[in-house]
Amino acid sequence: MERLFAPWRIRYIEAPKHEGCIFCQFPREKRDEERLIVYRGKRCFVMMNNYPYNPGHVMVSPYRHAGDLESLSGEEMAEMMSVSAMMVRAIKRTMNPDGFNIGFNIGRVAGAGIEEHIHMHVVPRWNGDTNFMPVLADVRVIPEAVQETYAKLKKAVAELHPHDSK
Repeated sequence: MERLFAPWRIRYIEAPKHEGCIFCQFPREKRDEERLIVYRGKRCFVMMNNYPYNPGHVMVSPYRHAGDLESLSGEEMAEMMSVSAMMVRAIKRTMNPDGFNIGFNIGRVAGAGIEEHIHMHVVPRWNGDTNFMPVLADVRVIPEAVQETYAKLKKAVAELHPHDSK
């Protein structure tokens, strides 16, 4: 039997589980680095996924609590798309992926971990990132700590949009 050691994961395992909506609460706290908020726009913000599919996995969410696409305003949808495009540029600049998966998981049946507040996933992909580990061992290997990726993306966003980054 093979063993994978990931000692940094223990802080996530032992951390108290968050109650309430992280997409509403975290932006109000003004603790962006701790909460992994990479960017704040007028109507939406970007937060790193603490349990990423791949390094650089971010979520774009409106500040306003909304559970589905139909309840978003045109301005919210437009900003979510433009901010997602900005994040694609930032991720390309810092991580050089071969492609992206971008989309919504709407409803528990569709894989939404937090279904009460809509958010768009931006997930960088590399050739070969789907290897034997998830298929044979049901294990996904994330080669970089989330905090390290956060620092890289925060810097790239600031360089791309210095007047917007906070």
